[in-house]
Amino acid sequence: MTQAYSAPAGIEHEIVILIPALRAFAFRFVRSCTDADDLVQEVLSRALGSSDQFTTGTSIKSWLFTIMRNTYCTAYKRSIRESCGQFDDAATLDVPVLADQDWAMRAIDVDSALLRLSAGERTALILVASGISYEEAATSCGCKIGTIKSRVWRARLHLAEMLGDADPGTAISIN
Repeated sequence: MTQAYSAPAGIEHEIVILIPALRAFAFRFVRSCTDADDLVQEVLSRALGSSDQFTTGTSIKSWLFTIMRNTYCTAYKRSIRESCGQFDDAATLDVPVLADQDWAMRAIDVDSALLRLSAGERTALILVASGISYEEAATSCGCKIGTIKSRVWRARLHLAEMLGDADPGTAISIN
């Protein structure tokens, strides 16, 4: 198996010995273990790939720490420049949201439309919409389950028509 880099054997050994120190130093830049490991791996790759540039007689630890600092700074500057897909970007989007008064007006419209439903449809819809099962609603209204389902279906259809929803089928498809 051949190595992809041409680092002298002595420098490789010294680099391996300094891995714990590199990892500890990486936590000054990043907070997660995986990010620290990634940073250390990038530093090791760069150091072993350019080991011929190391000046013998100087501190290898300082050389590796300088590589780490420069690697982190370069990655940080790149992340600032290419910040697509980050959570902060979502905050800058202009998402159209209806104003609160629109919701209040819609609630008034729904209330008045509910009052225009027949008593049976209104009761069945309110019971089922509040989370009661069709069986419990049928027992409460004193009728069969099929009758409750039919009343709820018609109530949804009538509400959609009264509220001017473009596709009343969506109101019907809700189970």
